[in-house]
Amino acid sequence: MILLSFDIEEFDMPFEFGKTISFEDQIKISIEGTTVILDLLEKHQAKATFFSTVIFAINAPEIIKRIINDGHEIASHSYYHSDFKVEHLKESKDKLEEITKTEVIGFRMPRMQPVDEIEIFKAGYVYNSSLNPTYIPGRYNNFSKPRTYFKQDGVWQIPASVSPIIRFPLFWLSFHNLPLWIYKLLCKATIKKDKYLNLYFHPWEFTNLVDEERYGFPGYISKNSGKQMNDRLENLIIWMKKKNYNFHNTKDLIDKIKSKSI
Repeated sequence: MILLSFDIEEFDMPFEFGKTISFEDQIKISIEGTTVILDLLEKHQAKATFFSTVIFAINAPEIIKRIINDGHEIASHSYYHSDFKVEHLKESKDKLEEITKTEVIGFRMPRMQPVDEIEIFKAGYVYNSSLNPTYIPGRYNNFSKPRTYFKQDGVWQIPASVSPIIRFPLFWLSFHNLPLWIYKLLCKATIKKDKYLNLYFHPWEFTNLVDEERYGFPGYISKNSGKQMNDRLENLIIWMKKKNYNFHNTKDLIDKIKSKSI
């Protein structure tokens, strides 16, 4: 069971590297990347979950409409990408449901930061996919957390996938930098152990990020961005389909967990 997810948001990451980028460009770049993703998913008939900020959803209505029409899941990525208050949990859920006319049951905190599970439960979410159960220097150390799904304070936790034993993270940065054959081997081992794989990416990765003057990104972020990213993900999807792995949204995993069929 393959869970592809994409965090669709204001592209504000250049601020972390001392660069500025207009709000219009933040939205434009994320729309461009999300369109590439949707075209790729449509081509290979693969379903996914899109964790959207409310600000992105308001400013990209046609993209949100296409996500829903293509049969993907919309979940919450909070109200704003770089500003968070507890009340944004419920406000983002309510607003996304108003925009999409669908039930929003999932949440992912921007930058995979910790958030109070009790508050997530009170806001009405069924699952939270904000945990990367590994060590990322300068970000988090979650070696003490479970690798796979578990329940906490009434909310199902759906961690990002990491490999068995050494907990090597299979998130977007690994996908950019590892040789693809090694990444596939780690995915295969993880699926064999866990029965599912939870991977996450961002739309701006599918645009050209090598302009250091504009973005300030080091090579480990800009490597294999743009067309190379699209080609690599297509390669991975084709390989997974040949392995008879099935693509689902995160709601489907929750249903399987509840029915104890995974």
